[in-house]
Amino acid sequence: MLFSAIVPCYNEEENVEDFYNEILKQEEYLKSNSLEFELIYVDDGSKDGTVSEVKKLIEKDKRVHLISFSRNFGKEAAIYAGLQNAKGDFAAIMDADLQDPPALLPQMFDAVLKEGYDCAATRRVNRKGEPPIRSWFARRFYALMKKISDTELMDGARDYRLMTRKIIDAVLSVKEYNRFSKGIFGWVGFKTKWIEFENVERRKGETKWSFWGLLKYSLEGIMAFSSAPLLIASYIGLFFTVIAFLALIFIFVRALIFGDPTSGWPSLACIIVLVAGVQLFCLGVVGQYLSKVYLEVKERPIYIVKEKI
Repeated sequence: MLFSAIVPCYNEEENVEDFYNEILKQEEYLKSNSLEFELIYVDDGSKDGTVSEVKKLIEKDKRVHLISFSRNFGKEAAIYAGLQNAKGDFAAIMDADLQDPPALLPQMFDAVLKEGYDCAATRRVNRKGEPPIRSWFARRFYALMKKISDTELMDGARDYRLMTRKIIDAVLSVKEYNRFSKGIFGWVGFKTKWIEFENVERRKGETKWSFWGLLKYSLEGIMAFSSAPLLIASYIGLFFTVIAFLALIFIFVRALIFGDPTSGWPSLACIIVLVAGVQLFCLGVVGQYLSKVYLEVKERPIYIVKEKI
């Protein structure tokens, strides 16, 4: 049997060889279970020497492969490209910075080969080393997704998971342009075992995810797997309609009883600005969903390959 390790990379030249060496430490276990492996580095338009480092590995080990994008298309595109090119009976997605420890592979394979699971997925039990504000927002995101989405999304879930071929094919059958892999993995279903581990800080280099990048990514996930924002916008519109109707009754009754004294304009101006702001917010929510439809119907490729070895 063949195992495909998929490694999305963006400016990870310092970690390429370290990751390769860590995978080699699991070679004995893989062979004991009749497993060969291939290592697929997916370069997501790196601006450093990531590609050169991977080519050095290819020269000494033909099990190493490279897919290099023409520009930065994002991690989601890299994951999709890796799965499309994986020839294995099993595949795992792993970060090059070693925050996804290859040492967990024996435990993950035991779950699939011996315990009958279709997938072994990992989740962090803590966020040691992360800024507190980032950890707080991450937890709130997962809690929100559990309430507004039918898709299983585990708190602390990583993209690091071992999948059988039938799950790989199921994920590849979801060809949408706006991809949120954590949601897709849950949406396709199958029997999954969750493996918990302590947070591991990256081996070398700096994270490529900024706070705003993660916030944008979380909004992508919400819009990809929940229509709740549209429902909320509808409720807000209904709420302000009721308020306006009640206000109209109040003004009419007051005019009958007390006459129609002239009121000050500041309160009126504030109300107009408030209502206009709510309208623009609701229009923005609808616009975000419409923009996703726009990108889907254009049917642009998810990624473009510059070089493949």
